[in-house]
Amino acid sequence: MFLALALAALPQLALAQRDSTRGGLERLEETLQMRVEDGGLQLQELVPAVVVSVAPLVEESRTWYPAAALGSLSRVFGAGALRSCEACMAPRLYVQEGWLEQSTAGLTIAEIVKMDEDNRGPAPPARTAIWLDETPSGVALRVVDLRNSRIVLADNFDPGMAEAARTRRTFTLARELERRARGDAITHTFFDVALYPGQHVSLDVAEQWGEDNANLSGVSLSLYDPVLGVGVSYYRVIPRAFNVMVGAQVLMSIPTAVVNAFSPGNDFQLLDPLLTAVLVVRFPIASSNYAVDLSASTAGRIGFGFSLMNVSLLPFLP
Repeated sequence: MFLALALAALPQLALAQRDSTRGGLERLEETLQMRVEDGGLQLQELVPAVVVSVAPLVEESRTWYPAAALGSLSRVFGAGALRSCEACMAPRLYVQEGWLEQSTAGLTIAEIVKMDEDNRGPAPPARTAIWLDETPSGVALRVVDLRNSRIVLADNFDPGMAEAARTRRTFTLARELERRARGDAITHTFFDVALYPGQHVSLDVAEQWGEDNANLSGVSLSLYDPVLGVGVSYYRVIPRAFNVMVGAQVLMSIPTAVVNAFSPGNDFQLLDPLLTAVLVVRFPIASSNYAVDLSASTAGRIGFGFSLMNVSLLPFLP
């Protein structure tokens, strides 16, 4: 029974493999074209290039993957800039007197250069060698300079770019550990707009600190509730609760403080009380820079709205 289930699942696994491979090739084209447009990848320094390997991983990909991989490379590098090294992808037979050797191991850079010399004719020598092989999650690209064996580019591509995301997370973690060791600070900005049923609009500039980096404290400026208030704020991030941020602001109303300064002995309230405390809870929306905001102040205003975290007031602009 288990054998029957396994055999029934093979076509679905093969289909998933082909989908991941096609998605990886699409991401490869998009990523390399963006790097070319941004100037991070100089094609004129890489071509002409010899394609050493476009190896499929599974038998179901053998008939279509090499052509698909070469098509993706030609759309990025240009069809006239690529050379296909068929001999590089086949077993090699070395014959000497009294000695016969067949090799299926990978080619050395010197062997690739020799094969390019034997087959290019009057064309200029290749500058780089390209390997683009199928992997379980997508495709793997490697570009090596034939003049000095320098690795020009090495990356994995899959439909969701999960490999790249994991690499970024690892890099970010390493950078964060180094930052903690140096004692450098991280500053965050939060723009809160609570609109219903009560209103509260404020801007926080807070510094992240503590052994677990879950504390934030700084200064606050409110535009409403109170109107034109300044003060301090403190927040605590709760990672186990989807990084919910809970804290409070203590704000002084500048208009009320100014009026009281010119009327000694009088506790006069112009627009708002002299001091207002505001409870603030921010619920992050996935991994974006947006959050749902809940505020409740001692002035009796409770409001729901949104927060912009570490972004400009126009977050849709670059």
